[in-house]
Amino acid sequence: MRNIRLVLLALLILAIPAVSFAQFGVAITIAPPALPVYSQPMAPADGYLWTPGYWSYGDEGYFWVPGTWVMAPEVGFLWTPGYWGWGNNAYAWNEGYWGPHVGFYGGVNYGFGYGGVGYQGGYWNNNAFYYNRSVNNVNVTNIHNVYNKTVINNTAFNHVSYNGGRGGISARPTAGEETAAQERHSPATSAQADHQQAAGKNHELLASVNHGRPAIAATAKPGEFSGHGVVAARQAGAPYKATENRTAATRSSENKAAESTRTNENKAAESRAATTRTNENKAAATRTSENKAAENRAATTRTNENKAAESRAATTRTNENKAAATRTSENKAAENRAATTRTNENKAAASRAPENQAAKPKVAQRTESNKPTQTHAQPASRPATTARAEPAPRQQSTPRPAAAPRAQSAPRVETAARAQSAPRPAREAPKAEERPRK
Repeated sequence: MRNIRLVLLALLILAIPAVSFAQFGVAITIAPPALPVYSQPMAPADGYLWTPGYWSYGDEGYFWVPGTWVMAPEVGFLWTPGYWGWGNNAYAWNEGYWGPHVGFYGGVNYGFGYGGVGYQGGYWNNNAFYYNRSVNNVNVTNIHNVYNKTVINNTAFNHVSYNGGRGGISARPTAGEETAAQERHSPATSAQADHQQAAGKNHELLASVNHGRPAIAATAKPGEFSGHGVVAARQAGAPYKATENRTAATRSSENKAAESTRTNENKAAESRAATTRTNENKAAATRTSENKAAENRAATTRTNENKAAESRAATTRTNENKAAATRTSENKAAENRAATTRTNENKAAASRAPENQAAKPKVAQRTESNKPTQTHAQPASRPATTARAEPAPRQQSTPRPAAAPRAQSAPRVETAARAQSAPRPAREAPKAEERPRK
């Protein structure tokens, strides 16, 4: 939970415009000196971007931070300079930052491409920075990404170093500058931070010492305050107003103002933190409610799915039972039809049985009638005659023997339905050959 709060606090801070959170707590009632007039040292190498000099504030009052060439923290990033702004009856410093576009820097004309709005000193193209030679001092022998474009400054070059207040610049952020303030930013690099700390320790850079005309107005690289890369100011930007003779009351007032500012900032930070915690608690409560709602929906969904599954299963079982009952009915109907068919076949067979029985003797009778019988089928063999002898004396002929009775065929079996024809009469037996009379 603590990590979540820290992340939300960081997001809240990022959502605040740079003009608000860049103030580091120094609030004084005396305006900073005018910007000195100086030349830009030559760029040390390709990839360095110019960061203009400015007046910072320390324990001994204002001191000059020389302008210098700095490597960008990322390809495509440009530097938005810091500026002094009037608000809450005091001057406060707004830190500069790196970003994909140049934001609002108070309308201060720092020179060398920073004319008060945007930056005309160069641009990024295909991971390379192209320098405008009309405002930058570059060696074309070593740096080939150069072009010439005349810069027209719409802001009066009066060397004023602050926005708002008495005698300050009255510029306000444009829509594009406000959009740039909301983009992803990076603070000053470590080289820039070390450069500022080194300037704060250099006594010659105090405004009370150099009267607005520092001997080290610009350097070729951060932290290098000696050598051929150091450029001195030609003149002060405006007549210097001594601030070193401030009374104790003035210093006390400034300290009180600074303390009041810090107190207000602490209160604002506490208020933001309290708001963040409240929002976190509300967000946690919302997530809890959402989780419960999601769980309830999931439980309801599972219940509905289970009911639907049970309903489908019950419907399936009912359909299966109906199908089984249908198959049983069909089987019974088939069995009944088969039983009826067998019954009808048995009845038909039973009705045909007498006919078959009646037909069988007839066939047998026909078979027997086809066979030759002793008396009818085959003719009786004639008795063999004896050899004719000499005629004996004539005797009376013996009486003619009676004909043998005719053999009768077996009577046909009559069927119940069919009448049988009368039995055929037996053929007469051949008469015995009469002996010829002499």
